Amino acid sequence: MKGGAEMIRRYGEAVERGRAYKVRPGVYAILKRGSDVLLTHQAEPIPEIQLPGGGIDPGESPIAALHREVFEETGWRIAAPRRLGAFRRFSFMPEYELWAEKLCTIYLARPVRHHGPPSEPGHTALWLPGPVAAGELGVAGDRAFLRAVLEQGF
Repeated sequence: MKGGAEMIRRYGEAVERGRAYKVRPGVYAILKRGSDVLLTHQAEPIPEIQLPGGGIDPGESPIAALHREVFEETGWRIAAPRRLGAFRRFSFMPEYELWAEKLCTIYLARPVRHHGPPSEPGHTALWLPGPVAAGELGVAGDRAFLRAVLEQGF
């Protein structure tokens, strides 16, 4: 790698030439309890099962964003987040009406305390067996990271 920079793999749609993309950094968590994985189902704008997580607000640290997003989307508090890596994807975000280059950083963390239902509208927390979860995730990069975690036995 040149200059110590991390190579970030791209998943999903190809970049469209001439289209302007806004960089959107985000953080996402793989949360295992035994052989099950905690996911979130987002009802809108497109129904999809996802790793809990989302965008980092201006001035917010990635770890603070991870804790906030997981709690909002699942109702769970987490502990001991460990960065696994990152990927990027290019997509249209209808809720913001923009084309984004999403820089997705994935963490492995422990779900430690359930406080209630998700506070973010349209989200439902789901516990699924690991292999089932890996097949249900709507984002290719999420699937790749979860499959790697399951194969390595974390």
